Amino acid sequence: MVDEPTEIFDDIYLGVRAGVAGRKQRRGEALSPEEREALGRWERLSTWRKTLAIGGFALGTFGLGFALGGLVFSRSRKANA
Repeated sequence: MVDEPTEIFDDIYLGVRAGVAGRKQRRGEALSPEEREALGRWERLSTWRKTLAIGGFALGTFGLGFALGGLVFSRSRKANA
């Protein structure tokens, strides 16, 4: 196995790049060498690292939406009170 840093942010970024490349591939578009490499690296990741990356992305997205929603709705409540 290749020695690579096991940072969650690197795995999340790799997953996003591989997702874009996978979508292009399903549409029949040509992939760049970087996109082919991202797909290959994502496929070689272990299942637990993929799960951790997808879960981290989902929780981060939910957390960001929750925080922004709180900011938006708290302002409208204060304005109406």
